[in-house]
This record gives sequence, C-alpha cells and structure tokens, in this order.
Amino acid sequence: MLTLLKIRNLALVDELVWELGPGLVGVTGETGAGKSVIVGALKLVLGERADKSLIRTGEDTCTVEAVFELRDAAEINAVLAEGGLEPCEDGSLIVRRVIGQSANRQFVNDSPVTLNLLKRLGEHLVDLHGPHDHQSLLSTERQLSMLDAYAGCDGILDGYRSTWRAWRDKETELEDLRKAESASTQELDLLRHQVGEIDAAQLKPEEEDEIADRYRRASNSSRLVELSGAASSALGADDDGVLTHLIEVQRLVRDLEKLDPSIRERTQGLETAVMELQELERSLADYSEDLDIDPAEANRLEERVNLFETLKRKYGGDLAAVLTHRDRAAARLDAVENRGERLEQLTAEAAQLREATDKAGLALTAKRKKAAPKLSKEISGQLKDLGFKQSSFEVQVVSNKEPASSGLEGIEFLFGPNPGEPLQPLRQIASSGEISRVMLAVKSALAEQDATPLMVFDEIDANVGGEIARAVGKKMATLGLRHQVVAITHFPQVAALAARHYVVEKEVAGGRTRSRLFPVGGEQRISELVRMLGGGGEQARAMAASLLLDAS
Repeated sequence: MLTLLKIRNLALVDELVWELGPGLVGVTGETGAGKSVIVGALKLVLGERADKSLIRTGEDTCTVEAVFELRDAAEINAVLAEGGLEPCEDGSLIVRRVIGQSANRQFVNDSPVTLNLLKRLGEHLVDLHGPHDHQSLLSTERQLSMLDAYAGCDGILDGYRSTWRAWRDKETELEDLRKAESASTQELDLLRHQVGEIDAAQLKPEEEDEIADRYRRASNSSRLVELSGAASSALGADDDGVLTHLIEVQRLVRDLEKLDPSIRERTQGLETAVMELQELERSLADYSEDLDIDPAEANRLEERVNLFETLKRKYGGDLAAVLTHRDRAAARLDAVENRGERLEQLTAEAAQLREATDKAGLALTAKRKKAAPKLSKEISGQLKDLGFKQSSFEVQVVSNKEPASSGLEGIEFLFGPNPGEPLQPLRQIASSGEISRVMLAVKSALAEQDATPLMVFDEIDANVGGEIARAVGKKMATLGLRHQVVAITHFPQVAALAARHYVVEKEVAGGRTRSRLFPVGGEQRISELVRMLGGGGEQARAMAASLLLDAS
C-alpha cells in the first residue's frame, strides 16, 4: 500500500506529509480547498507529464515523494530489472518527482529513471478513477483483459500470443516473397560477383588489425632498424655508452660500500638498473635482427591491406560489415534462384503455424466462454447493490474473422439500465453517473484478480445521491478489505464509511494562501459530516452521528 505521501511547493500546498493506513481512506473538504492537489500529486507519481506552472508561486521547484510497501514485488522488480535498476529486496519502493523551472527529474529508490519507466511502474501501483477517467472501461481491449483476468487466462494467453506471432512473422515473410519481382539478369550477375569476390578474399575479421600491424612494420623496416640500432649503440659498452659509464659508477659505489657498509640501502637499486639496461640492449639487438623482412613478404602484406581497403570501400566500413553484406547478398541470391522451392516451403510452414494458432486460440476461447456468463452474473449482482435494481449486463463474446494478437474473438460489455430496453454496448449508452457505478461494479467483481495495491476514486459519486451514494460507499469499503482505497468525496454517506477520514482545508497565513490536510475523528469528524450535510442544528448532528454509528 501507499504508506507515505510527501508534497512540497505544489500549487497551494507548501508542505504536506501524509501517512495513510489500510482500507478505505476518505478525503473531504470544501470545493477549492485543494483536494485536487492530492490527485495531481499521485498523477505525478504515476508518470504524468508536468510543467513549471505546478510550482508554488515564489519557489524554484516542487517535489512529490511516495513510499509504497509491496507485499509481492515480483511485477515491480521485473520492470525495474528491464530498466537496469536494483530490485526492491525489502519490499519498499520510493518514487520521487522533482519539477523545476527549467527541467524535471524523477527517481525510484534514489536512482534516476525515465518518465516512461515511471509510467510502467505506475500501472502496477495505482488505479486512479475520476469523473472523466473511465475511457479504459469503454475500450473493448480493456474489457477483454478484464475477462481474461477473471478467467485466469494469463498463462494460456501468453502461449497463444507466442504462436500467433510466429504465424504472423511467417505470413509476412511469405507475402514478401510472393510480391518480390523476379530479379533481372544484371542483378543476378551482380549478386554472384559480390559473393564470389568476398569469398575469394577468405576474410577473417580478426586478421585486419594483425595484417595492418605487420604491414606497418614492413613498410618502415629500414627506419626501425636504424632507430633500434642507434638505441642499442647508445646503451652499449663502448667508450661512450651508457653501460660503460654505469659500470664505472658501479665500481665507485662498491668502493664506497667497503668504507661505509650503511650506504648499501641507498645504492642497492644500482645493480638492478645495470642488469635491466643490459637486458634492454640485448632485446633491442634481437628486435633489429628480426626486422629483416623479405621484400616479397612486404609486397604480399601490401596487397592484402589494399584488398581490405577496396572491399571496405565497396561493402562496408570494416571487415565485419563486408561479411554481413556478403551474407545478405547470398541470401537474396538464394531466395531468387530457389524462389519456387522457398515459396512451397514457406506456405507449408505458415499453414502448420496457422493450425497451431487455431488450436491454441480454441483453448483460450473455451476458457473465455466459460467465464463470460459468470462474470456477467457477478457484475449484475454488484450493479443491483449500486441501485440498478432491474438493469441487465452481459459480457458478449464476438468471433474475429482472422486470429488477432488477443485471440480468436473480442468481447463487448453490453448494458441495459432500463427494463424492457435492449442491451447496448456500454460505450454507447452509459451516462457519466452510470459509468462511474458500472466501473465500481466491475472493480468489485474483479477485486480478487486485481493486483493493483492502491485504488483512488476521485469524486466518482458526483452524479449520485442519497441511498445510492451510501451503496457506493459500502462498495468502496468492501474493496478496502482487499485493497487500499482512497475516496475523494463530497458525500457524507461515503465519508462516514471510511476507516480513516482526512479533511483538506484552505487557510491564509502571512498574506499567503495554503492548503493543509489533517485527520479527523470524534467530534471533529461529526462536525465535518455536518458541514457536508449542509449544516444545521441538532438534527444534522444527529444524522451525522447516525451515519458513523451505522458504518461502525
């Protein structure tokens, strides 16, 4: 669940630290008090784009930080791993957004992340619904994913999609070959020449650097012999060589050591220096002798280097690119020369994969058709609890003409709020008030399958009232048994059912307006419910107390 939300300098909020608890959390307050800031902060956590207009006047940055405690971090860790981040080993995830005047930054567990990664994490963390946030429920793709979650189709759907992708890839390959025109004689000749020319060179990518080094030594052999010989002579033991002078130094030091043995600590490196220089002289002499390269070998190396350069100019920047070009040309040549045979082979392979796709799709279809009536019945029951006493709801399964990535069929949520009227697609007939309750009914029916830890309902009860509002509150409270639920509401019937009740209030201090959030209980909570009921005397207070008593 979301255990902590910290907001700093966001709109009217200068600083807010909110420690939430489990179950249904109610948030109330007068219109304009700043309840929308909380929703805005959560949207930032979910990866929504932000701009500097959100920053509180007079400040340079605003910050939102959310701490989630995860019971099962497997899905979150999978997303983190794809982004190259460390997993949540202790089950704690910290998301932080910093909005600045010139740049925005986002962090997960103190590591910088992209906005796209934050969005992907947000899909697993928070399910947010407002008066206009029901488009996902109207999408037939989303409806199908809801049915699959209810039916437990994850494993079988993954298997089907893998088979379907293989079939579609094969069909694409087959279609490309069918559409490909026969190659001209000139193209065939060119392809044969390119493959033959590269094959004749007998290229090995690893030999390019080796040949280049050997050629460089061969082409500069005279100068290398001259330089190494000069260095060896300078070290030599003739009258003016470095070693001659060192040997004299060595004799003098030995005489010193005879007179004062303590000096050995200072001179002990001399013997090593003499030995190393003697070894260097011998090594340079050997190197000079090895440089005696056969002119024929030098010519061969030069020809090899020139061949490399010619091939690279024609086919690529290095030998690996030349060989890649050769493979492409050979594949094209093979496809053209053996087009008929390849067509026959691809046709057979595509037919085999189509058969496997149909088989996997039928297994998926059977599971969906078995679950659809059960889900329809479950949602219908939830709708009756929410005031649709005589409504009808059906999960209709519709076959596709061709297999799709989602299966052999699609689905449509059909809804009939009024008895005697035919059921129509939900996207065509539901009003905003109805769609809010249908969404809540669907969420309630899928409560066990929905793994999202936090659900946020932002005034989805805006177009209902009375007993319906209370039914909505009860449904949210029931969802709170399996999820953490935050309900931002104007209805006392809903707020009274919350396990925890917070009030957002706007105040003016020091000539500045700010929003603050604080918990209410006891008499404070009754006073807030009285305000929500429209004020009044003892009658309103008694009604507020009654709402709380019934909720308890």
